[in-house]
Amino acid sequence: MAEFLERRDEASFLALYREHAPAMYRFARSLTGSEADAEDAVQAAWIAAVRKLSSFRWESSLRTWLSGIVRYACRELRRSAPPDVPRTDSGCFTAPERLMAAGTREVEGQARRLDLRAAVAALPPGYREVLILHDVEGFTHEEIAAILGIEAGSSKSQLSRARRALRELLGEAPGVPIEKRGRHA
Repeated sequence: MAEFLERRDEASFLALYREHAPAMYRFARSLTGSEADAEDAVQAAWIAAVRKLSSFRWESSLRTWLSGIVRYACRELRRSAPPDVPRTDSGCFTAPERLMAAGTREVEGQARRLDLRAAVAALPPGYREVLILHDVEGFTHEEIAAILGIEAGSSKSQLSRARRALRELLGEAPGVPIEKRGRHA
């Protein structure tokens, strides 16, 4: 990023974009539940980030700062949507006829992924954001606190509640741990 700030050329921006855009898209996709909305949110986030880049103070990592901008862009996208228009695209779930043609093992795996995706989408926004940031994107509680403007302790509490709610939504026993991909427990 320092290179982009110094040079302000297309090549240095492209390097910055290639490094951060995939994670920004994954995060936006997790928050919006829609590929099209995620693309719109990431585009809006990049526009905002480029405008604000000179004011970036290095108090957090660039990844953390960009994630906060993506989160804001997703919220603005949700706010601007007419209330009667669903905000998920039809590609979110696998068509039943494709599932029927697949083997039993693939059907069971698809069903579990659909259940998990639906359960995560059903979580309250605060729970969902912390769960995605921690367990999917691998942010620490301190980084999550910076992104969401909350205390690290609140992040830990929200994560615990999100996992409990997710277990209930999935019909699992309270003692069963939820598998996570994050860096930290």
